[in-house]
Amino acid sequence: MKWKMHRLSIANIISNIKSEVPFEAVSEDYSFTLKVTDYAPYICAAVHDGHQFRKSLWENCLHTEYERWYEEDPCTKQMVQSHPIVLAGCDSRFEYDLNRAPETAIYTDAWGKQLWKNPLPEEEKIQSLRKHASFYKVVDALVDQIESKYGKAIVFDMHSYNWKRWDRPVPVWNLGTANINNERFGALASIWSRKLAGMMLPNGIVPVSKINDTFQGNGYFLKHISKAFSDTLVLATEISKIYCDEYSGIVYPEVVRAVETQLKELIPLQVKEFQQTA
Repeated sequence: MKWKMHRLSIANIISNIKSEVPFEAVSEDYSFTLKVTDYAPYICAAVHDGHQFRKSLWENCLHTEYERWYEEDPCTKQMVQSHPIVLAGCDSRFEYDLNRAPETAIYTDAWGKQLWKNPLPEEEKIQSLRKHASFYKVVDALVDQIESKYGKAIVFDMHSYNWKRWDRPVPVWNLGTANINNERFGALASIWSRKLAGMMLPNGIVPVSKINDTFQGNGYFLKHISKAFSDTLVLATEISKIYCDEYSGIVYPEVVRAVETQLKELIPLQVKEFQQTA
């Protein structure tokens, strides 16, 4: 049977998860996608992959499309797309940020620049926060199902960051571990960092990997899951934008493909380590 993507309500997505039905869907409002080909013991997520920005916000926004793209995490879904469970945002973080708590998910300014010409109408905020809440209903159902099935779960929380804005050398890979249970999971995070440092990347890229160097893992996605599910490890995994020119917007597909191909091998190895030692 040919694999099909469906447009589903949140209730139907959660029903599929609870029944362990393999499926691929976009949410009814087109705000996120979820693919589950197999109820494996791990989840890959790309919450900042999205670039959609609804039309009712266009005229009121002071940031250009490029400025929004610059702060998003393009290609992070593609890097993990071959894995059995992939959850990804479709909307830009400039509409609402899935990696922030609901009360701070809608920006008034972004990276030192005012975002809106005029204060955002309340109905626009409500529409965005409804999508944020729906996403987390699915996150909770999904993690609960995997943790219940295996006794524990691991989540690869994929992000990217602009390395050229830093005034010092920064790593290609950064793991943020400040908000995980380091007594239980710290050694696993170190193992993951070493795996990433062993990648072979094109164009002479040396995949230096560090922990809590540029970011510490303070995102809401990690905090929310870690608080709600004590037996789930979230690995906030940031790649510097060595896979594109962050100033021109040109993506280097050979680098993206190299990362995707090697993560296809490295992620299952990390899952095996997690299952054996956590």
